[in-house]
Parts: sequence; C-alpha cells; structure tokens
Amino acid sequence: MIMEELIENLKKQIIEALNLEDLAPEEIDADAPLFGDAGLGLDSIDALELILILERDYGIKVAPGEGKEVFKSVKTIADYITAHRQ
Repeated sequence: MIMEELIENLKKQIIEALNLEDLAPEEIDADAPLFGDAGLGLDSIDALELILILERDYGIKVAPGEGKEVFKSVKTIADYITAHRQ
C-alpha cells in the first residue's frame, strides 16, 4: 500500500472509530495535530481508539512511551505503520 492510500484509509478509520461523521476525509490535514486545541482536538479516550485501530487493523502494538510521538498526526501514524509493518 502506498503512503497516500494508507493516509486516506487512516482518515476514514479515524472518522468511523471516533464518530466524526460531520468530517470528510479530505477535511483532515494529514500533518495537523490530532490532540489539543489545534487540529481535531482529540482526547485520551480517542487515543485508546487509535491504539485499537493499529492493533486490530495493522497488527501493530505501540511501544510504551511512544504514543505521544506516534499519534501526533495522521502522517506520523502512517509513518509508524510503514516502519513497523511485518
């Protein structure tokens, strides 16, 4: 899977998992922060959903202490998947 496809799939998965139906995938900037006041404004409960997406759909476990870096943006998640995929 090429990076652009992976990013689009992640955007769709995030919208579905976090019930963000009012957002379209193209409205999510792949480089925008996912947490905090900027970007999507996700919280710690949303982070658990993102972890589940990685484990369930990509077979990847996020190492303890790496979550903050991995879940910065959709792009950083895609980079992590690409680097850790079997």
